Amino acid sequence: MSRFVDGVIANAARARTGMVTGEPGPAVRRPWTEVHGQARRIAGGLVAAGLRPGQAVAVLAGTPAEIAPVAQGVWLAGGSVTMLHQPTPRTDLGVWRDDTLRVLRMIDAQSVVVGAPFEQMAPALDAYGIRHHSPAQLGQSPEADPVDAGEDSPALLQLTSGSTADPKAVRITHRNLWANLRDASEHLRCGEDGVMVSWLPMFHDMGMIGCLALPMLSGLELVSVTPADFLGRPLLWADLISRYGGTITTAPNFAWAVLTRQLARVEPGRLDLSTLRVACNGAEPIDPATMRAFVEVASRFGFDPGAVNCCYGAAESTLVISLSGLADPMMLDRVDAAALERDNRAVPAGATASAEREIPMLGRPFPSVEVRVVDDDGKPLGEREVGRLQLRGESVTDGYLTPEGWEPARDADGWLDIGDEGYVADDQIVVCGRRKDVIIMGGRNIYPTDIERAAGAVDGVREGNVVAVRLLAGEGVARESFAVLAESRQAADEAAAARIAREVTSRVVAEIDARPSVVRVVPPGSLPKTPSGKLRRAAARQLLEPSDG
Repeated sequence: MSRFVDGVIANAARARTGMVTGEPGPAVRRPWTEVHGQARRIAGGLVAAGLRPGQAVAVLAGTPAEIAPVAQGVWLAGGSVTMLHQPTPRTDLGVWRDDTLRVLRMIDAQSVVVGAPFEQMAPALDAYGIRHHSPAQLGQSPEADPVDAGEDSPALLQLTSGSTADPKAVRITHRNLWANLRDASEHLRCGEDGVMVSWLPMFHDMGMIGCLALPMLSGLELVSVTPADFLGRPLLWADLISRYGGTITTAPNFAWAVLTRQLARVEPGRLDLSTLRVACNGAEPIDPATMRAFVEVASRFGFDPGAVNCCYGAAESTLVISLSGLADPMMLDRVDAAALERDNRAVPAGATASAEREIPMLGRPFPSVEVRVVDDDGKPLGEREVGRLQLRGESVTDGYLTPEGWEPARDADGWLDIGDEGYVADDQIVVCGRRKDVIIMGGRNIYPTDIERAAGAVDGVREGNVVAVRLLAGEGVARESFAVLAESRQAADEAAAARIAREVTSRVVAEIDARPSVVRVVPPGSLPKTPSGKLRRAAARQLLEPSDG
């Protein structure tokens, strides 16, 4: 039996904690022992249906109450889990069907478990002869003994955040999963005295691994709602932390900005955030201004600023690569912007710096992952030298499943290029941005996140809904440049949109010292995002017309 499955079984046998679901409606609490019993019955149903060790099971379900026992049941049956991307009310179901069929073929799924609220998708699977089960059907089976799973058997085939039309799945083994969760549990001091509160989607690695598998293994009490619950009423997140005494929670940067705006309207004394000891920000670029604003507002409700925890992760490293130290305030590296952009060196900003850049420090790498920085020729770089970030170690995947077959992810020495640029300072990881998105102008490396933060500060621009798009020479411009696309509720007002575009240009020039070739103001919801909510810069380029520039 793998160490991960052994640990889940051991937690179910001893833990007095469990899982709370159903909020904001009637809450239902089930001890981990009860979840485990249901998972054993689901495992029995899967094995009876023909599932064999190492085979993939796809899951299309949206409620944590169903996903938890189904995922554990697949692991107990020796299979691997793939959470399918979920259709939304705006999804073209024909396109979704084709994309899903492509994924099912890619992972060679033996069956699909279809739960609420997606039961209406079952006929589409029937039409193509794809075997599927409901959690309720599987749960009627007799309990099964766990199937032996080796450490190098797949536990999770995690779909990446790229185009659903060109899917790719990161293969996470039981060894990878155990190593990363062991490190996370020790770093965060997880145990039965902790309460995790989460609304993150289970089809994202932060939701499935960090906010389900981690509590399931470590014994944390878990209070879990859906992303729709949060987006429909963002203050629910803080309310659950207050009522259940949440000690750990995590979310991407945009969610902290949304919660800050909501908390600013709440009278002091109505909420208690004093129990939070870990408030993680990760999964997308971290804006220090967002967390400063959150700390200022949340402190009125007893929040400890030391709970802010900036983290760095990737599906290729199972989940977490590094986490800030517990009880440390948010640590920022202030560097000379010119040296960073022109010399690829992170020189601490001094009195003579004409401009400085403030970048979050993301903690030291976990014991199970080694991190290095290399130049374009693969030569290792030193302290504060900017280059490509590479990983290797027990938690790092060995490759991907693609429609064309298996694709190895590591080189002959075991290193995986994660696609980010950054550096190491005081043994901590600092990420500058995605390598493919870097804009090169006049010998400067300009990172889109800096442009987006400047543009996002303009009145009328929707916070967190701005993209800076790289334009190569010949794409309507004489030399490499960039365009800015910003969502605004005033986009339909021609005069207001023109004013916003002018102010975006002025703010970017003032803060970045570079002028965008194009500024486009678009209506809310225009910018393409991944299923997990990240803005897709490459896809946003399609919103630019050839005449722009």
